[in-house]
Amino acid sequence: MSEDENTPETGSQPATPATAADLPPDRLAINPRSAFFDAEKLQRGIGIRFKGTVRRNVEEYCISEGWVRVQAGKTLDRKGQPLTIRINGPVEAWYEDLGEDAPVARAG
Repeated sequence: MSEDENTPETGSQPATPATAADLPPDRLAINPRSAFFDAEKLQRGIGIRFKGTVRRNVEEYCISEGWVRVQAGKTLDRKGQPLTIRINGPVEAWYEDLGEDAPVARAG
C-alpha cells in the first residue's frame, strides 16, 4: 500500500449530512395558542416553499401531511382570530438563519 492511498483528498470536501438541529420540525404554527407553536424555532426564521413557490403568509404547515394554513383575507372568526384555510400540496421548509445552502425538510 502506498502513502497516497492513506491521505485524504485535498481538493473536494464531502457534504456534511444535515443533522436534526438543522432541519425545521415536521409541523409548526405561528399562533401561540397552538400545540405546535415553538418560539425558539420561529426566531431562527423558517422559509416555506409550497408547490414550488416561496410563501411568506403561512400561519401553520405540516410537511408529512402536505398542507399549509394561510389567512383567508381580512376575515376574522367569532373569537377575533384570523380565519384560515388549509391548502394541500408539497411543502418544503428550511431555517433561514443557515443561509443559501440550508438543508431543506421535505416529505419523502
